[in-house]
Amino acid sequence: MQAFFGLRALDLMLLKLPGIKQIYDLKLIHTLSIEVLKCMCEHITTLNRKESEEGLLFRAFFEAIQNGMEEFVVALLKARPQTIKLVATNSRNTLMCALQYRQEKIFSFFCSSDGWKLRFHGTDCFGNNCLHIAGMLAPDFQLACISGAALQMQRELQWFKEVQSIVPEWCKKARNKEGETPSDVFTKSHKELAKQGEKWMKATASSSSIVGSLIITIMFAAIFTVPGGHNQETGFPILLGKKSFMVFLISDAISLFTASISVLMFLGILTSRYAEEDFYKSLPQKLILGLSTLFISIATMMVTFSSALIIMLQGRWSVIIPIILLAALPITLFMWLQFPLLVEIFISTYRPGILVKTKKQWH
Repeated sequence: MQAFFGLRALDLMLLKLPGIKQIYDLKLIHTLSIEVLKCMCEHITTLNRKESEEGLLFRAFFEAIQNGMEEFVVALLKARPQTIKLVATNSRNTLMCALQYRQEKIFSFFCSSDGWKLRFHGTDCFGNNCLHIAGMLAPDFQLACISGAALQMQRELQWFKEVQSIVPEWCKKARNKEGETPSDVFTKSHKELAKQGEKWMKATASSSSIVGSLIITIMFAAIFTVPGGHNQETGFPILLGKKSFMVFLISDAISLFTASISVLMFLGILTSRYAEEDFYKSLPQKLILGLSTLFISIATMMVTFSSALIIMLQGRWSVIIPIILLAALPITLFMWLQFPLLVEIFISTYRPGILVKTKKQWH
């Protein structure tokens, strides 16, 4: 009994912590919503089509697809499997709606159902098939979740190519009522986004290449002005035998080489032709390599500075340690400002495909 009250007191204490109460409330709302959904699905099985329409069931189903409410969609399909055959007011089937709103999980879920390939044969009231829908620009609320116009363009290309790989061959060349193929629709609807992506890429590459160029200049000069000077007779550095001096040389060389690679990558971005295909792999990969090598270059530059400081001050750690800690600030700032972007680009470029195997079934 005491243990129970002790745990209860601990629970109450945890709920007072910042953020814990909000998480608890959200989890409670979710649990209660699932219970309400179960009760609703039990009632749905007793309704006929007319009663379902009057009860706004079908409208709720399409809104659930639009908002990515996978649990609602799965539960409803378990209760009424025939719901998957519904079409919206614009004659778009459930698969098209999931594509239109870029709901990845729901689209994958529909593609795991029986007879899903047959739904690719449908067209909407404008003559658009599934690939036409994939070629249209994603809703703003989906694009807003992705940083930068270039990554948004990349994501749109990933969707288009993924759908292109699974639709029947005729869909790829089919024309809608305006005489446009899916590729035409994609180019037309993403024209402005491609321009914004080009601008974003060039701005990122320009600012980063300036930093890389400065590092190259500094590191190139540092290798010829080594701490301790040179032996006038042999020309070799006086401190060549010291470990700290070797650290200085190696880190200087690494910083110089990585900065050079970084600048070359950013130069490749600036001189790119910026075709649609470039946003798919080429430009993101160059940006990943450029930012990665720039980070290594900045880090090794700070190591070079620190090792030179240790050589010159010769054991005066009361001065060396604070300065080294200050030298770590640029690395920390770069990590804070650019590393999240680097991670996002990496995940966006090398993530698995849109279609993922789902274990959820309604049969």
